Parts: sequence; structure tokens; C-alpha cells
Amino acid sequence: LDRFRMEIGGGGLSSYPHPRLMPDFWEFPTVSMGLGPINSIYHARFNKYLYNRHIEDTSQSRVWCFVGDGEVDEPETLGSIAIAGHQKLDNLIWVINCNLQRLDGPVRGNGKIIQELEGIFRGAGWNVIKVIWGSKWDELLAKDVDGVLVNKMNSTVDGEFQRYATESGAYAREHFFGPDPRLRKMVEHLSDEELRTLPRGGHDYLKLYAAYKRATEVTGQPTVILAKTIKGWTLGEGFEGRNATHQIKKMTPKQLFELRERLHLDDEIPDDMLTDGVPPYIRPPVDSPEFKYLMDRRRALGGPLPKRVVRDRRPLQLPSDSPFQELDKGSGGRAVSTTMAFTGLLRDLMRDEKFGSRVVPIVPDEARTFGMDALFREFKIYAQEGQKYEPVDHELLLSYSESQDGQILEEGITEAGSLASFIAAGTSYANLGVPMIPFFTFYSMFGFQRVGDLIWGAADSRARGFLIGATAGRTTLLGEGLQHQDGHSHVLATTVPSCEAYDPAFAYELGAIIEHGLRRMYGNRPGEGEDVFYYLTVYNENYPMPPRPDHVEHADIVSGIYQWNNGAENLPNRATVLFSGSAQGAARAAQEELASRWGVSVDLYSVTSYKRLRTDALEVERWNRLHPTAEPRVPHVTRVLQDAPGPIVAVTDYMKLVPDQVARWVPEPFIPLGTDGFGRSDTREALRRFFEVDAPHVVVAVLSGLADMGKIDRSVVAEAIAHYGIDADAPNPADPDTIPRPVVAPGA
Repeated sequence: LDRFRMEIGGGGLSSYPHPRLMPDFWEFPTVSMGLGPINSIYHARFNKYLYNRHIEDTSQSRVWCFVGDGEVDEPETLGSIAIAGHQKLDNLIWVINCNLQRLDGPVRGNGKIIQELEGIFRGAGWNVIKVIWGSKWDELLAKDVDGVLVNKMNSTVDGEFQRYATESGAYAREHFFGPDPRLRKMVEHLSDEELRTLPRGGHDYLKLYAAYKRATEVTGQPTVILAKTIKGWTLGEGFEGRNATHQIKKMTPKQLFELRERLHLDDEIPDDMLTDGVPPYIRPPVDSPEFKYLMDRRRALGGPLPKRVVRDRRPLQLPSDSPFQELDKGSGGRAVSTTMAFTGLLRDLMRDEKFGSRVVPIVPDEARTFGMDALFREFKIYAQEGQKYEPVDHELLLSYSESQDGQILEEGITEAGSLASFIAAGTSYANLGVPMIPFFTFYSMFGFQRVGDLIWGAADSRARGFLIGATAGRTTLLGEGLQHQDGHSHVLATTVPSCEAYDPAFAYELGAIIEHGLRRMYGNRPGEGEDVFYYLTVYNENYPMPPRPDHVEHADIVSGIYQWNNGAENLPNRATVLFSGSAQGAARAAQEELASRWGVSVDLYSVTSYKRLRTDALEVERWNRLHPTAEPRVPHVTRVLQDAPGPIVAVTDYMKLVPDQVARWVPEPFIPLGTDGFGRSDTREALRRFFEVDAPHVVVAVLSGLADMGKIDRSVVAEAIAHYGIDADAPNPADPDTIPRPVVAPGA
């Protein structure tokens, strides 16, 4: 506490719960409003999933979530409560602190947040317990034979109740009880001070205990406790119920004295301990009743909380090499997509006798889009109550099959809920001591862009697993348009320190990356068991998958860059092209065209991860800066490309910013080609021409680079532009208001 909010150097306490910063202390990061509530729902559901799949007995486990009433305006807070209701999550208890205030003012100044929430939760199938009034109100309510007090309580809006928390007892007598003579008479025996201190239910320990106990006894539905409180309670005048309470960071000596009196700590804290305005630490003597009580309760609860302990209660055996070796062979000339290759690999991993049950496939209602419906009948979709109906497609091999012990989490249309399931599965190794491997597959456009806050929370949680951005690429996903075509998720992935982002072009690359990721995250050898997760983009474009070249090792693929093949020999000029993902097609076509028509030999390199290359280069750059007298180190990307002939052109189906990450460490003139700008609905060919990433534009980029280096005449570049019908004056596709020019058919 002496080092609260002073973490650098060690020994400090983080400002909020952060497992990433205090991995032995905090279990869950709940800083960003709304993330704690949605995560609690899917953690509770995941515990049921483990129980129903006979992986772990979680029947005695409960998930508690403490929520602020102002937090309910975040869509993530209430957006998934119906899931808890229809899944009958009786292992989930929410406590909503209804102090009626947000940071700036009332939550519902002209309304009543407790009644609003009661209706919402009851409608979603929750058991609702309200703790509104403290025990001292019980006597008054017993006298309320005609319901006048209850009516006054129900008709008083929250803004008024907040005002009563800041005013005197005389004010409450006049304005709350006073207008109705029956109410005034009801409290005539109470002093103004007694009226002022009539407690809210959330500050009554007996009533809270009764509510908590009742919540733990409910079966068949989740429970929410709505506890009415006063913000800043016991902190005294100037704090309690004030709109500015959240922003007040320091107490005066006078306020500290008032707090001491309110908490009845006069004997424990003498005056001289408060005169300097710094509150002291108070620890009850070891032989005191208070100390003994606290220790007894700690032992009964299983030890101090919070506490994060990683224990391998259910050891995980990694899969055999055979599924990955199959991908190394290629597709035998058959045109397949990397999405299809991934689905096949996932199926083989799930079939592994010792490993398969730990795989958790997660999909937000797009399984058929990704070809994952082939898994439905074999592995079943998890459903709390099984399947009570015969599906319309029951006669088909790919029928929609649900089961209480199903393995697939088909979450419906909710990327946020799916990501919460990913976090629950990806932290199971620590929270439960049961390593599980989530594979969350989603439209790549609706991942980092849509639920980036939850992905950041996953990193803070030290989650492990695989995020699979399917239907990736701004030009590969044809026909969908601006809101679907992803050209920037790899830019966003770069911002998450514990995310390893890869953009594989071929099936064997995909397999090598996933095999490496499994060992890095879940292996037991030295240097393994790291708290990272992987993001891989896969595409829906079909092309023959080549076998892994003999000169390429898995380590080369995982490193981020390797030479894929050599250019033709005995040509007058040489250059290099880097490709990623589906841009391999344009790169390979350009290599052939440059050799056959323009006399340029091109070496091709596959870049699987610009993020990995950038991370390595920055680390090397930092080391060199801080070790000026040592022999300088060389970044991996520089070392791999040290003999690559320039110019070096990089082509990607993502923004130019992705390859630009390594530009300053590339040893030759560097030209990035990418898909900056909004997506469009059209064919792949038209999209790639529009975004200037098709084979002709790669050819022109290489020739332009050679001309800049003085190796060819600029007239050759102009000749190529004319030959390929490239409109040199076409609008820039990166401009947000660019309208593509009409395409005029030859001879029209």
C-alpha cells in the first residue's frame, strides 16, 4: 500500500486488478466497465460446460460479480444476461451496488434504477433479491398499515434520494415525511439525527448476509442482489452522495476525524495519528477477537483473496505430429483455402484420443461460412439441456446436432460473448488448474475492430489460445463490401503485446504456427507455458496448397520470414518480392511475368508475421542503443534479407502499414503494396486491380523500384503501365470518398 500506483521497480500495488502485472495476486481484470459482468456470465457457463463434459467437477463452484448501477448502461453489462437465464446458471450471483450515482451525476435522476433493473432481470429469468432498506426501517414499515410509506418510497425518484443522503434529518422530516401528516406522525418519536442515519439496505450487514445466503441456496436460475447504498458512505460531509465524490482524492484532517467517529475507531486511532492528515494503518493485535475472527474466516474461505495460483491439476498431453505432417504434404494439386485447411486440422486435433477433449471450438453463428458445420454431428454443439427437438436437417450428414456434453460452443451472433468464452477457456489453466485450448473462429473484420476491449482484457487475463480471423483480407472476401472486408486487423493486433499475429499463405505454414503455439503456450519444457495467445488470419480463396519446401524448417516459418523460392537465372536484373496470406497469388504471377516479359529475376519470400519481425527488430535496436560498446546485433529481418536483391516489394491484402512496420530494417529500397481505404463489393480481380495489389501492379512496382535505382530506364515502367492497362490517373483507393471509375469493355 505504501507503493500504491507506484509499480515500476517492483513491490507496488497496481491501480486496478491486473493479472498481467500481478500474476500471483489478481485473477480477473475488470477495469473497463461492462467487461466484468459479461465475463462472469461466460465463466459461469464455461464451468457448467466443463462439468457436463465430465472434464472437471465444478458443481461446488460459484462465480460472483460485483457491479455498479451506473455500469449497467454499458451494453456488455446487460447484453448477455438472457444467456444466464435460459442456461439456468445457478452458479452465478451478481451484486449490483445501487448507490444511484454515476461519475458525473445520478444514474436515473428522474427514475428508479432498482425497479428498472428488477424488471429487466426478472424478464431474463433471474432470481431477484432486493436489499433496499436497513433494519431500522423495519419498525416504520410495520406501522405502515395503509401503505403510505411504501407509496412514498415508490414515488420518490432517485435524484431525490441522492439529495436526502446529503441533507440533514430535519430536511428529510420536512420533505420526505412532512408533506403527508400520516408519515410525519410515524417518525415523530425519532430525532433529526436518527432520521439522518436511517440506513440503506446495502449498509445493513445482517440483511446483506441474509441476501447472500439466500442467493447461494437458489437452484435453476442465476441470482442478482440489488443493494441500495450511498456513495461515499461513512466518509462524512463533503463525500457522501456528492456528484463530485469520485473525483475527490484526498481527505482533510477534519474529515479523517469524522470518518474515525463514524467507524467507531476512537480507541484504535488516537488524535495524534491524524493530525498530519495521513491516515495510519490499523492492524488488530494478534490476540484480539477481531484478529482471531479475521483469521478464522480466511481459513474457512480457503485462504486470502484475491490469490492467483497456477496449478496443473489436469495435465495436458500435446497432440501427435501427424495432423501437422499432413499439412506439410500440401493438397496434392487440389484447390483449397487456408480456412478449409484450418477446419481439417481442427477436426484432426479434436479426434486425438488424449488431447482432443481439451479443444474448445468457439464460433459466433458463422460455422457454415467457415466450413465448420462438418464438425456438428461428430462433436456436437454444447447445449445445457441437450436437444429437445429433431432439427429440420436431421437426415443430413451436416445436421445441427446439440448435446449436453457437446464440445462446440456455438454462441450465436455475439462476438463479445464468444470472446468472453475464449477468456474463460483460455484462463482455465490458472482459474481451475485445467488447461483448455480455445479456438475462436470469426469474421476477421468483426474481431479486433469490434471487441478490441475484450481482447485487451484477454491479454491482461493472461489468456492462452487461438483467435482465428476467417474470411480475411480486403480483396479476398469478394462481394461483401465496406463493412465486411478486413484490411486492418493486423494493424490492431500489433497493439496487443501478448498477441502473436500471423498471416499464413499456405496450409503447411498454418500447421507449423499452430503446432508451435501449442508448445509455446501449453508445453512443459523450459521456456514453454507462456501466457500469450495467437491471432491467425485464414482466407476463403481456393488454390493448390504446395508442400513445404525441403529447405524450409518450421522454425523458419515461425520466425516471421523465410525465402520461399529463387528467381530465374541468367537474367539482366534481379529484385525481391515479399508476400503474405492470399497475396501469394499476385506475387507468384508477378514473378513469372517479370521473368518472361521484362527480364527480371525475382526471389520470393513469405512473410508470416510482420509483428514478430518488428518485435525482434525493436528489441535488437534497444539492445544496441543501451550497449554502445558491444558488438551490434542484427535484426532477424535484416539478416534474412541481407543478400536479397533490391528493390524489395512487399504485397499484402492488408494496409501498407503492416509491411511498413519493418521498413527501416530492410537493407534495400522498400516498396509496400497494400489495401488502404474502404472495401468495395466486387470480384477479387476487380478489387485487386482497384487497390493496386494484383500481379500487374506488383510488376510495375518492381520495375519502378529498378528505375529508381538506375538499373532500367523509366520508359520501361511506362511501357508496363500501358501494357497492363493500368489507369495512371485513377483515384487513390485510400481516399475515403474515392468512387471507382467505370470499367469500359475493350472495343466499347
